This record gives sequence, structure tokens and C-alpha cells, in this order.
Amino acid sequence: MTLPKRLTEMQQRFAELLVFNEGRKTPTECAVEAGYDKDSAHVRASELRNSNKYPGVVKYIGELREEIQKKHEITFEKHIAELAKLRDSSRDKGAWSAAINAEVARGKAAGLYVEQKIIRTGKLEDMTEQELEFKMKQLIADHKGLIVEADFNVVNENQIENKEEPKQSDSI
Repeated sequence: MTLPKRLTEMQQRFAELLVFNEGRKTPTECAVEAGYDKDSAHVRASELRNSNKYPGVVKYIGELREEIQKKHEITFEKHIAELAKLRDSSRDKGAWSAAINAEVARGKAAGLYVEQKIIRTGKLEDMTEQELEFKMKQLIADHKGLIVEADFNVVNENQIENKEEPKQSDSI
């Protein structure tokens, strides 16, 4: 990267502060830190980023950004290698969860895992009573290990209105 010929020390410092602190400092803060007067720093920061007024500064900012982008470029190979380093480091420290997560991330990046989501549409309101009953029995059968058996009472609308005691029923 070549420094444009007519860049002052303050302009160079502003460009470097702006690029190296991207997202952490505002252009105005960079201008103040570069040595511009605090009262006019906002205007100077705007002007220094204007290619019509300061093409050399804008060019230098672009070159610095390009240099950083190349330095931190992400490629498939670099990504997989970095995940492998993280996995190995985690494994060496006994952080098994982190090691496994890094290895899974490597597999996902390599395309070894296919995430599949099935979206079903339909409303309970649209199902018949027989379909609902079948669906509930199917859910109970599919999740037997998760469901705790318990006694329950069947209550009908008349009992609710008349505040009658519900009749005892069998357990699931």
C-alpha cells in the first residue's frame, strides 16, 4: 500500500484511526484524536471522507480497509482449520462440550449435516372429533416415556354449570 503523496500527518492519522477503530469510534472522535480542533472535528471528519474534497484521504482509507479485509479474509479452508484448532484446544483442556460443538460446526461448514425442517399446517379446529382422538392417542404412544400416568376426572359442560362433582375415570 502506498501513501498518497500529499497526505498530511493528521490526515494519515485520521484515516488509520477511522479504519482500525471501525464500529468503536465515530469519525468525529477519530478526527479529534488525530489532532483536529474539537469544535470543527465533525465537519473535518465529513470533509476528509468526501472524495471530491480529499481524494487522497479517501483513497488511503479504501486501501487500509482492503488490506484489513485481505488479512481477515474467511475462506472455507481457513474456517475449517480454525474450527479444528478450537476443537483440539478445547479437547486438550477437557472442555468436551466446546470440542464437540466445534467439530459439529466443522461438519456443518463442510456440508455433512443437512438441517431439515418439516412444517405442517392445519388447525385443531378443522379436525373431527375422531381425528383429534386418534391424534391424542398417537401423541401418547409416541411420547410414552415422557408422560406420567395419573388419574383424571372427566367433566362435561352440565357438571360445570351445575357445579357437580366430576365422575372418577381410569388413568391414561
